[in-house]
Amino acid sequence: MVAYRWDSTLETGHEVIDTQHKQLFDAINDLLDTCRMGKGSEELTKNLDFLNAYTIKHFFDEEKIQQKYKYPDYPNHKQYHDAFKSTVRDLTHRLIWSGPTEELIKEVRSSIGDWLVSHIKIQDFKLAKYIKAQDAAS
Repeated sequence: MVAYRWDSTLETGHEVIDTQHKQLFDAINDLLDTCRMGKGSEELTKNLDFLNAYTIKHFFDEEKIQQKYKYPDYPNHKQYHDAFKSTVRDLTHRLIWSGPTEELIKEVRSSIGDWLVSHIKIQDFKLAKYIKAQDAAS
């Protein structure tokens, strides 16, 4: 199973956001490794708890940045975040209930890992461009 790799194509240029994105990649990779290696429910729960908590922290911090800059697409961006948090919660419950089945692991990859990459490249790049323009104008 290929891990999610952080590289320069994912950098928004905003230090806090990029640092937190890297941490999310690590959390997703840790979760996938735990599932793949069958490390047991205690390790799985630990990974899931961290991913849930860190997702909430990251989105909270990112939304504060958006509010600070009066980002016009904030309501839409927040909806993406809220939907993702719900997806992570749902997959967490399912993984704890039925264990890391092959089907659930694929869903984790597409609904969490692939979603995050896409979100960064589309929504977060749009946000970063707006922040840079605001900083340049002030």
